[in-house]
Amino acid sequence: MAQANPNISENRPVIRQLDDAAINRIAAGEVVERPASAVKELVENAIDAGATRIAIDIADGGKTLIRVTDDGCGIAAADLPLALSRHATSKIDGTDLLNIHTFGFRGEALPSLGAVGRLTITSRVPGGEAAQVHVSGGRMEAVKPAALRAGTVVELRDLFFATPARLKFMRTDRAEAQAITDTVKRLAMAEPAITFTLRDVSGGGEGRVTFRADRENGDLFDALHARLARVIGREFAENALQIDTTREGIRLYGYAALPTYSRGAAVAQYLFVNGRPVRDKMLTGALRAAYFDFLSRDRHPAAALFIDCDPTLVDVNVHPAKSEVRFRDPGVARGLIVSALRHALADAGHRASTTVANATLGAMRPEPAQPAPARVYQMDRPSPAARQVAYRAQAPGFAELSHDYSGSVVEPTPAPTPVAPVEDLPLGAARGQVHENYIIAQTADGMVIVDQHAAHERLVYEKLKTQMAENGVAAQALLIPEIVELSDSDCARLMAVADDLSRLGLTLEPFGGGAIAVRETPAILGEVDARAMILDILDELADQGESQTVQARIEAILSRVACHGSVRSGRRMRAEEMNALLREMEATPHSGQCNHGRPTYVELKLSDIERLFGRS
Repeated sequence: MAQANPNISENRPVIRQLDDAAINRIAAGEVVERPASAVKELVENAIDAGATRIAIDIADGGKTLIRVTDDGCGIAAADLPLALSRHATSKIDGTDLLNIHTFGFRGEALPSLGAVGRLTITSRVPGGEAAQVHVSGGRMEAVKPAALRAGTVVELRDLFFATPARLKFMRTDRAEAQAITDTVKRLAMAEPAITFTLRDVSGGGEGRVTFRADRENGDLFDALHARLARVIGREFAENALQIDTTREGIRLYGYAALPTYSRGAAVAQYLFVNGRPVRDKMLTGALRAAYFDFLSRDRHPAAALFIDCDPTLVDVNVHPAKSEVRFRDPGVARGLIVSALRHALADAGHRASTTVANATLGAMRPEPAQPAPARVYQMDRPSPAARQVAYRAQAPGFAELSHDYSGSVVEPTPAPTPVAPVEDLPLGAARGQVHENYIIAQTADGMVIVDQHAAHERLVYEKLKTQMAENGVAAQALLIPEIVELSDSDCARLMAVADDLSRLGLTLEPFGGGAIAVRETPAILGEVDARAMILDILDELADQGESQTVQARIEAILSRVACHGSVRSGRRMRAEEMNALLREMEATPHSGQCNHGRPTYVELKLSDIERLFGRS
């Protein structure tokens, strides 16, 4: 006799319709992951309501209280029960799910919050009376009159009290509060015309303001620049390049930092699509590709970039949290980011970030062992003309120090015809060389210290890249093509980018089934393990949708060639060589950083130097 299958019940399972409370609790698991998710949904609702001032109060990391107050259009008393119903929204009519112009449109946030917490909504529309509705664990009470001047107040208490299991996955109050702050900051970046205030009221009372961003005035870029300075930091704003370009109906604007202002982790990368903060692998991959040639792998660029396009060109209905998007033509968006950032970096020329000078001054400034003495009187600074005369008078004395310094520059007798002083040029005029590696140059308002090897290495590298772009990448044909066995899907993915790889000297052909034949490899790479390279390319294609493996290897070779072909540390340079290097740096894009993203020079203002010596 056959034994019954223990995994099959004798009673056939019954299909049941879940009640609304259970449905809302399940939906809350997708929409409300943590207190920061609830804050995001409520603040986005306030923005959609046309608010100009939004105040967020939290307690205990948002676990016991989240209160969002806005001065938006409000909700009519008759509509309050409907606002707490699933899939009820004022944002869309349901006929077109692609043409989305608002943050919210699913109609899931408020009923989900009411299902897992104690939610109270108080609102008033212009010309109407204020009303309030309360829902706890999915059970709604009757609407009642309330006192409110205008706008809406949404108060959420005891988040996840109806689903205690979720509370076990909450992090510490401090971690949850930090996540809320990050969420509010991202929303504030995209809305510089709105005032945001975040207050921690844990323990009762007025609490303390943990973040505030007042409304910014001016045009788009002035307001955005001021808001980014307040949210990300003034150092970012000082060292960021303005981006504004359009291609095929997609506009990219915002600010991207210089390569020398980089971070040790990808914590300062903010991307927005139609004003919506997103975390998209394709967009972050494009940002990384734009800085690919300027930063080492352990450094990450900083940027706040905004993509605006027709809503029909991008699908935001990918995930309930709406943190992911899908472009109709992702190649256009990616190419726009890469080309726009690379053009901006090229236009920056030799510019390096101000943080380099600040770090230098910080290293120079000793820590006082005792309170600083009273400021003593210093003589007035001489006029520029008097300083020029003094410098020329002191030049022979500087030459006498050749046993301590690598070299010096003695200015020639001025020509009879008036010419612009060399010091007025961005990197100034060379005055000497110290330790056979550092060029000291005088500018109109300070001094510049140049790492001669790093600077020349970048100049040679840029020349090699230009020559390669003009002449193409030489390919070497393999005597016996190398056959690499792959799956059908991997083969198709690889052949889709075969033309791009061919331009880099790597020629591939299908060899039947899932195999490919490697017929040519870049000559500059020498002997290549073709199979290992192909697998690396496939890994990048699977992870990022594009591959830079071949280009990275070629440019790594060019970088090593540039390193060996550049001015070495320890070589004494003549005056004309030092000045020629400075002039070439001024004329060469990206010369402000070496091939690994480190600065090639440090500029110190005269006022900063005088402060070091107590002369200010």
